[in-house]
Amino acid sequence: MPQDLYLSADAFDFDLAAIFGTSWLLAGFTAEVKQPGDYLSFMVGRWPVIVVRGRDGALRAFHNSCRHRGSILCKPGAGHAPRLTCPYHRWSYGLDGRLLAAGRMPDDFDKTAYRLKPVHLETIAGAIFVSLALVPPDISILRRDLTPLLEPHNLERAKVAHKSVLVEYANWKLVVENGRECYHCASGHPELARTFPVGAAQYFDLEAAAARLFTERMEAIGLPTGPVGEDWWQAVRFALNDGNVAMTTSGQFAVKKLMVEAGGGDAGSLRWAVEPNNFCHSTSDYTFAFNAMPVSPGETHVVSTWLVHEDAVEGVDYDIDELTHLWTQTNLQDKAFAEDNQVGVWSPGYTPGPYSPTAESLTLRFVDWYCARASEYLARVPV
Repeated sequence: MPQDLYLSADAFDFDLAAIFGTSWLLAGFTAEVKQPGDYLSFMVGRWPVIVVRGRDGALRAFHNSCRHRGSILCKPGAGHAPRLTCPYHRWSYGLDGRLLAAGRMPDDFDKTAYRLKPVHLETIAGAIFVSLALVPPDISILRRDLTPLLEPHNLERAKVAHKSVLVEYANWKLVVENGRECYHCASGHPELARTFPVGAAQYFDLEAAAARLFTERMEAIGLPTGPVGEDWWQAVRFALNDGNVAMTTSGQFAVKKLMVEAGGGDAGSLRWAVEPNNFCHSTSDYTFAFNAMPVSPGETHVVSTWLVHEDAVEGVDYDIDELTHLWTQTNLQDKAFAEDNQVGVWSPGYTPGPYSPTAESLTLRFVDWYCARASEYLARVPV
């Protein structure tokens, strides 16, 4: 894409409004907010959001901004609280967003007029999506088509084994473009290349004989393969390299307690990705989620989450280092690629080059979607 789209503050502000402010975003997983009072607080660019489990068991999302003078209620991260209390002036809110107490306000103060402002929230097979749009995009096809592929991975019965945040000094679009292709994987990701079919032209091509055999084997054990998707998301189950049953550095399971028992756990990987900033791999022993969260024109925080079966015991059923090593190494390698890319884009000699229609097909999908979404926004809200 043109240079300014990766560098300028105006383009970054536009991306927040036109892309992150209008899309469905993967916020996390129900496994992170299992009990009433559990919450998940995070930033979408400059915007603080909180997801909380209510006393009635329902999940809700709110703008993480006190209705008094705007302070955030909970700092980014996960936690538990019986109510949400502003650290500034102690206004407190119920887990359903109702204002419960506001000290030293006049007698005629109407607490019902100062609920926390809601954010749209939907759950799909254990994944939590939020949208800050006034009217969010239709999510019904994503729910319909992703659910049968993702449900067998039992994310509703998962727990978070590990979560990390990696600071990358690169524009979020460069981080995502890199994560959407494997043109660089054969030489750039030696650990990943052991199990992941890095030489494949595109993972949605199910015409090859090996892919057909894999699809038939999955159908026989009751696991759909896809592909499914729209322009803003896609999902497909694909075979790992021969002799491998897991996406680990050894190619063998890192977790003894499997999420998917069918076929003895030899079920490839379900890759599902949602624009603008996410991809996940769900294998039989764990799910790995990658979220590229924009911070500034030249800074992105990569939030990585590893989910395992809720009954798996650390130190008995899995070792954290073994579980996380493959994707930690891959993320560190991608950080170097993205940061080198950012430096090169600053060059006065930079002009956009062509994408490979095969090796970068998913990057092309992302760019096409980004341009279409930006054009739709400009048609509604001229800038």
